[in-house]
Amino acid sequence: MALASGPLGIPYPMASDPVVPTAALLPMNGWDEAGYRLGYGRGFFDRTLASLAKKPVVIRVSYELAKMKTIPPQSWDIPMDWVVTERGIYRRDPEGLVFLGEPVAGEPSTLASPVCYATEVDPGHFGEGKE
Repeated sequence: MALASGPLGIPYPMASDPVVPTAALLPMNGWDEAGYRLGYGRGFFDRTLASLAKKPVVIRVSYELAKMKTIPPQSWDIPMDWVVTERGIYRRDPEGLVFLGEPVAGEPSTLASPVCYATEVDPGHFGEGKE
């Protein structure tokens, strides 16, 4: 398909219909208990989602330690539907984010990713043990 040069020189197909996503996987720097994200500034992701005729399911990926009590949302902020961290998965309910699969006695959720210890896979790769 023929491509045209768009903003910042990014090519796009000239003669195709727009593709509207049914799900969006978005990064974030932080997130709060109400389901809002601390992004990279200016609300580009949220404004783009708001411009779509049908809002896709919004899945955000972050670290558990990036969770905050609150992030005062801006007028354009859209709460996320799902959050995935190394601890497990959160789903947005009317009262905020709810953790699915609460761990028992400090054990990780069955929905969590196992911790990756690269040094166990490839000892010495990162220079440990060298003086």
